[in-house]
Amino acid sequence: MTLLDVRDLLQFPPGENSSDVLIKGVHFNRTVLNYWNYTLWSNSTLSNGSNCFLVFDKYTPAQLLSNGTFINATSCYDPIHQIKTRGILGLVAASLFAVSIMFTLMNLNKHGRKYLPSEKRFKPIGRRWQWYWMLFLAACGMIAGITGIDIDRNYLQRLAIILQNFFFFLMQDALLAAVWEGVRHWGSFQERKLHDVDPFAMRQDDRRSRIEFWLPLIFYLFIFLNFFMVVPRSWTPFEYQGSPDQLQNIARPAATNARFKAGAIFSFLAWCAIVYSLRHSIHYYKDRRRGLQSKILGFLKETPTKFKLIVPLALIKIGYFIALAFDWDISPLKATSNPGWYFGFGFGTDLLIIAIFEVYGFIERNEDLVIIRARRERGASIDAELGIHKRPNWWSQHVTNRFQSDEDRLKAMSSTVGDGVGTSRSTQRNIELDILPRVPMADADGIPIRERPVGREGDSAKALRPREASATPTDSSGERSVQNMSSRPSQQIRSMLDV
Repeated sequence: MTLLDVRDLLQFPPGENSSDVLIKGVHFNRTVLNYWNYTLWSNSTLSNGSNCFLVFDKYTPAQLLSNGTFINATSCYDPIHQIKTRGILGLVAASLFAVSIMFTLMNLNKHGRKYLPSEKRFKPIGRRWQWYWMLFLAACGMIAGITGIDIDRNYLQRLAIILQNFFFFLMQDALLAAVWEGVRHWGSFQERKLHDVDPFAMRQDDRRSRIEFWLPLIFYLFIFLNFFMVVPRSWTPFEYQGSPDQLQNIARPAATNARFKAGAIFSFLAWCAIVYSLRHSIHYYKDRRRGLQSKILGFLKETPTKFKLIVPLALIKIGYFIALAFDWDISPLKATSNPGWYFGFGFGTDLLIIAIFEVYGFIERNEDLVIIRARRERGASIDAELGIHKRPNWWSQHVTNRFQSDEDRLKAMSSTVGDGVGTSRSTQRNIELDILPRVPMADADGIPIRERPVGREGDSAKALRPREASATPTDSSGERSVQNMSSRPSQQIRSMLDV
């Protein structure tokens, strides 16, 4: 840093006398400048380590007070330039990412909705992670694109270039995670369709299940290592781009150090895990071929079209990440680099992958609806094999009797004979629908109970209990005879249960 300061340091231009300094036509007091430790630098700035001011053209301060205060001064970090290509492309990218959030939420609502009860092996959260990562990716893209405006307008770089690159490198992990979740869930859905046909078709203790357990852990380990190598670091060196010496001795070594190179390699290993997961799903759930050539052809044939487009695009972005870890001139960390590199191979690949996911999200159906349709088709095929034909909704009982076949009439006739389950069910249905005729209850004299007039209390008791009333004569007051009561044998109580 000492050699760098000496190289960039300039002597104060002499003024009218020994205590006067003339900078860009404005006179300053040399004694005050030295007292407050102000230094003139080759990039036309005047700084003392705490404050920095521009000293060229119209931005030169009008006056310096004795207390070290500049009048009408412009800070070195104020945006004074016009927006350029980097800021314009950043606005376009941020707008596209913002629009994609709306479509992502629509697809999340479509594919994340449940139409069937949740299963332990196939939970709804599994098919939502892809859209969650896409939301995070779009949010990072919006922030990274908008901050590109200040990078173009600032005279000296400060927080804007740090924010853009911080979220730009976060987008790499979010993109790979979204692609991974899409590929993994596609394989999980193929397994679910087979499991729905035969729950015992796939074992849970074989090589396939072990691979599906460890593969996500390995992938997210590579993602974490990439994040740990790239993001948690000191971003301050990338602010020092005010002179060629700062670019070569501070910013460039920090942008091409070993951590960026290791992070790029871990990103490639994560991409390899995605390809292996796709191959694993095709091998176990789609096509099992023997021979290397047959396996390659089967892999290319069974791979969904969207993954034929998305996986190579993800590889293109990883290739760009590897290249920028070695070449400083194409890195977004350099404020004056060509924006076509990182907007074409960085933001461009992200937007293309998001667009492909969105389009296929609108084309494809909800998984639960696909399962329901498959179950309905299997039920229809089984009914066709058994000779069972489903009647339409307008089919009524009278029309059924008219257009029934001989076999259907025989089944209807046999359902009313015997005491089996079918007959009991039919009888219960007729009772509930009040189809069976009602038979009125009668007393001992053959008079229906509901039609017999009720008079005294004794007549009412006789009508309700005919047998008991005839066996026990009553006198005119309706009370039982004492003689008949005494003629009955007495009851012996042996315990409290007899009471």
